[in-house]
Amino acid sequence: MINTLKNLLGFGPSVDLSELVKNGAVIVDVRTKGEYAGGHVKGSINIPLDQLKSNLKKFKSKDDVIITCCASGMRSASAKSVLKGSGYENVHNGGGWMSLNNKLR
Repeated sequence: MINTLKNLLGFGPSVDLSELVKNGAVIVDVRTKGEYAGGHVKGSINIPLDQLKSNLKKFKSKDDVIITCCASGMRSASAKSVLKGSGYENVHNGGGWMSLNNKLR
């Protein structure tokens, strides 16, 4: 139970997010459009959490590697759950966008 919760929140086994991005991972920022306009990870796409389920067609394949991010990591954890529940298996919670941005430098 605790390991499941850790994985859901993005505290699971360490993954090299920078390497995933270099290999074509899609970064999905699930903050509002206004938050996204105030700053975001270069190359990320903005799909607000409340619109994620209705925008799954924006992904090419359920095999896509997807990294979710938001302001703090809570919405991105929810987004990861939504995507996993929709059949996307290779989804990673990148946490807060500023932290993720620093990891990708």
